[in-house]
Amino acid sequence: MDQSAHTGVASGFLPWPTRRELTIGEVAERSGVAVSALRYYETKGLIKSRRTPGNHRVYPREVLRIISVIKVAQRTGLSLDEIQKYLAQLPDSGVPTKDDWTRMSTAWKAELEARIARLTRLKEQLDQCIGCGCLSLADCPLRNPDDQLGAEGPGPRLLDP
Repeated sequence: MDQSAHTGVASGFLPWPTRRELTIGEVAERSGVAVSALRYYETKGLIKSRRTPGNHRVYPREVLRIISVIKVAQRTGLSLDEIQKYLAQLPDSGVPTKDDWTRMSTAWKAELEARIARLTRLKEQLDQCIGCGCLSLADCPLRNPDDQLGAEGPGPRLLDP
């Protein structure tokens, strides 16, 4: 008996709760991530699919856990390149375990704390000279006489030491 006759599904796919693999549309629906983003994640090496004989992408169900990790990491401000470096450290299955999650989230907490500290400094110094010589000319002769900070390179030198 063919698969579609047995399940009543015209596409020939079993309903997703009973399958080990999901179509790209099902992954998009379950994860809340656009199909185009899933394709992009795949080109960046963040997730993997396989092609069916009909050249359709199918993903292991575990990809939903990986996408959840990606979404959390993005919310902490990590770039996809940074996320890829963390995911590359996972075992061959590429699916994070509880220990993997603890290790990654601990590192992300440290990065978040550093980002919060930078943003707090920015908030506190926002109305002051930032060391570039262009925004507060009256203050710069006191904080940056003779444009000494210019020798250190371009941009705001006092803002993010």
